[in-house]
Amino acid sequence: MAKSSDVILVHGAWADGSSWAKVIPLLAAGGHSVTAVQLPLTSLGDDVATVKRAIAPASGPIILAGHSYGGAVISEAGNDPKVEALVYIAAFVPDAGESAGSLGASVEPAPLGAEVRPDTEGYLKLTQSGVSDSFAQDLTDTEKLVLYSAQSPTAGAALGGTVSAPAWRGKTCRYLVATNDRAIQPALQRSMAKRLNAAVVEVAANHVAMLSHPQEVATLIAG
Repeated sequence: MAKSSDVILVHGAWADGSSWAKVIPLLAAGGHSVTAVQLPLTSLGDDVATVKRAIAPASGPIILAGHSYGGAVISEAGNDPKVEALVYIAAFVPDAGESAGSLGASVEPAPLGAEVRPDTEGYLKLTQSGVSDSFAQDLTDTEKLVLYSAQSPTAGAALGGTVSAPAWRGKTCRYLVATNDRAIQPALQRSMAKRLNAAVVEVAANHVAMLSHPQEVATLIAG
């Protein structure tokens, strides 16, 4: 792997920092100091604040990596001058005024959308079949069960939170397209990567590519 940098990993909706469990040892072995944040998933503002708290004590240079909804979070949180690169793993990349939700709604609905269930307080969860068939379809049955059982309910308001000043406009960017993704359409991933002018790799992975293809993800993050 390339030069040593601080790496901050930002998970997506219905997940937590453990979604990077297979990537963290690979990055650490390459000499990187790694932090996997725990987003509250209550609003975009709250989640951005969590990432900024992780950035503050780091000496830099910092690589920010975001998965899925985490792409919106790093797009808003990554303007700190210590951040040298943004890495998007099957992630939303909103421009100013856009949100993860608006980007997802801009194309044909992905299969996972039919498996999202709201509660009375506006938090969203995935059905077990949604996790098994459209979120993590190429993981083991045990891994699927753990993801379903431990999922973090996600506020619909977080997915609707709009980015104000997208950090990717002034940063080096890399993007991993998960070509078997059933949560974010691969065609949308490609179009978002194109407007980033990002270095792009495509992997035949499900939505949680960092669990099914950790080596490819770690290599892209490290640059």
